[in-house]
Amino acid sequence: MPKLLFFATEDWAFHMHFLPMARSARAAGCEVVVATRLRSHAESIAAEGIRVVSLENERRSLGPMEIVRSVARMMAIVRAERPDIVHPISLRMAVLGGIAARLAGATTLVLAPTGLGHLWIETGLIQRIGRHAVRLIVGRLLHGPRTRYLFENPDDPLEFGLDPNAANVSIVGGAGVDPAEFRPVAGPPVPPLKVALVARMVATKGIAETVAAVRGARRRGADIELSLFGAPDPSNRRSIAEAELRGWAGEPGIHWHGTTTDIARVWAEHHVAILLSYREGLPRSLVEAAAAGRAIIATDVVGCREVVRDGIEGLLVPLGGIDAATDALARLAKDGPLRARLGAAAHDRFRARFTEEAVQRTVTQLYRSLLASG
Repeated sequence: MPKLLFFATEDWAFHMHFLPMARSARAAGCEVVVATRLRSHAESIAAEGIRVVSLENERRSLGPMEIVRSVARMMAIVRAERPDIVHPISLRMAVLGGIAARLAGATTLVLAPTGLGHLWIETGLIQRIGRHAVRLIVGRLLHGPRTRYLFENPDDPLEFGLDPNAANVSIVGGAGVDPAEFRPVAGPPVPPLKVALVARMVATKGIAETVAAVRGARRRGADIELSLFGAPDPSNRRSIAEAELRGWAGEPGIHWHGTTTDIARVWAEHHVAILLSYREGLPRSLVEAAAAGRAIIATDVVGCREVVRDGIEGLLVPLGGIDAATDALARLAKDGPLRARLGAAAHDRFRARFTEEAVQRTVTQLYRSLLASG
């Protein structure tokens, strides 16, 4: 049986976002191994028939010694497992896991730099140098006849000098969402308009901007309640402190609930999804909201605009546009037919592009083609 080795940053992230890809590998006839930092989801991953290998790494650290240690650990795993395909997921893993796989003798790579993160969001000298280095590694040094690229939107391949329509590039709708888990249902009575933001509580998800927009809409007299679902991320340097989240939750109309495993219930109990993110690969929270038939407010940035077209599935606002987000909230608070129209269109777009079945079909074919040509 051929073997596919995933490199992933965190077990919880793999379990939450990428199990459909592991199922695709199994459908292609592969033994599947996931090397990741183990915390609380190893057993859940193993229950899918996937073998889990510990890979301790610190996402927050970009220090040379941590990079060398990470590459050495991954090289040891590749040599021990001898996989037919190595599939690193995330930008960090695409770079370090790709280098490790090559140095350990692996020839077949599927690189999935999902979401380019703070390296593409921030504009300092170090970030500019980092972007140049990453472009060189991912787009050129790891490029080869048996390298394939998996992206979540057509903008990101261009950052690496890749044609999104090329044979070695596949675009998928994230990891896919199961329609059976998110059925459109009628929302609670209005008013108030119940708005939810589901994300890690990090600054680049636009948490502070969302709070400011809700404050502004409430000052105008709009009856709106905001619910924040998610936790701080200690491994992210832009994580929001718990004290600040609790401070916001002390204001009228703002609630912080922490993490939840019942996302379907979140959308059943809210009318509108909001994500004022700075940049995304493809935001799963918006895909799930679309599956549930909810109107969406999002920033007009890479990733978000894959899910939402302005005035069709939701309302797009400029990055950092708090006034525009305030206007969008106030508009949806008073226009029920608009909310219904946007939500129905979001559900239709989800069914056409972002189902788990559609993603698995594309990824399974990718794995099978690589195995057949090996």
